[in-house]
Amino acid sequence: MIIAGLAITALLLTGWRKPARAETRSPRGPLRRESAGFAVEHIDAPAYRRPGPVRRLLALAASGGIGLLTGVLTAIVLSFAVAIAVIWLTNLLQR
Repeated sequence: MIIAGLAITALLLTGWRKPARAETRSPRGPLRRESAGFAVEHIDAPAYRRPGPVRRLLALAASGGIGLLTGVLTAIVLSFAVAIAVIWLTNLLQR
């Protein structure tokens, strides 16, 4: 509890006089920007069309393949980790 209190005190003292954001001080005063904007052209987006059945089947097959590949790689990594743990523990027991 004492360490938490000291940490909070250190944080408060560190940020005592610092602003939240670093601001550059301009020696010539604030910048004056031209208030006139520029024209923006608004264009309607094309209407949404659902993908066809072939594209949806390809997406399903691709996501299934990615899931299978991820599962295989996870199983390989976990099996190596378990094998290393068993070998390490066996060596500890043999000492």
